[in-house]
Amino acid sequence: MRPAAALALTISLAGPAGAQTILPTLYDVTGVRANDVLNIRAMPDASSSILSELPHDAKGVEVVDARAGWARVNTFERSGWVNMRYLRERPDVWKTGEIPGTLNCLGTEPFWTLRQVGTSIVYETPEQSRPLQRRAVVDNPARREPARSIIAGDDNGRLTVVLTPGQCTDGMSDRFFGLTATLLFEGAGQSSRMENGCCRITP
Repeated sequence: MRPAAALALTISLAGPAGAQTILPTLYDVTGVRANDVLNIRAMPDASSSILSELPHDAKGVEVVDARAGWARVNTFERSGWVNMRYLRERPDVWKTGEIPGTLNCLGTEPFWTLRQVGTSIVYETPEQSRPLQRRAVVDNPARREPARSIIAGDDNGRLTVVLTPGQCTDGMSDRFFGLTATLLFEGAGQSSRMENGCCRITP
């Protein structure tokens, strides 16, 4: 798990003057004709090669980076760029005191996954599946950003998940993630340890 940057992504994107978008967040495709598609290109350039495409009515597209009117999205096991002109930001993806229901995190050293199921945070490895009751989501209500911590626990101890905006790679694919995750385990029924990984806000 390799964080490519450790800074919050506050990007000025297409929209009202002075509007700020905090990445990662979700967008819907807009302004593309019903018989057309939105091309995903290898580089943020209209002449760059086409890697894949998004349907004209695609919903919930995660944008993990932005550059000069272009947005980085993931397609299969790699990332590419789409023209921001054809994307409309979804409001309230990052609500105060909450995390997106589709949050998915993973790590490769060792292999693990983390997802939200109802009011539980489920931590899984090849050997076990451990649901922990979500107890709190802590953020800064004065700032609109995805940086926040999740506190969960069970009879064996507590898990704290610290989410930080910043580009992250999984070391196995060419995908880019918009969140880094630090997992802190503690409690009498488990060994205290820390694990690191990357997160996306799509299923």
